[in-house]
Amino acid sequence: MSVQIRLRRTGLKKQPSYRVIVADKRSPRDGRFLDIVGHYNPRRTPVELVLDEEKIKRWLGNGAQPSDTVARLLADKGLYAREKVRVRKARAKRAKKS
Repeated sequence: MSVQIRLRRTGLKKQPSYRVIVADKRSPRDGRFLDIVGHYNPRRTPVELVLDEEKIKRWLGNGAQPSDTVARLLADKGLYAREKVRVRKARAKRAKKS
């Protein structure tokens, strides 16, 4: 069983907030999970990110892999190596219709 640390969406329509969860890689986004390790609210100013560092370190030590977004958030907090975070390529500029 491969385990992943990822985001689970909560909140109202067009007002997202997220829980940081540990789940089986095959389970759906809002499906079963093993543990809640924090929450993330991008709509607040400044952005709210609360993490249980002990649980995250334990899960990473046991082989859990963070998703790309969670890896970036963990690297910002200093819990994950910055060089392991995959960087997305910039979207090509769209041609304007004339």
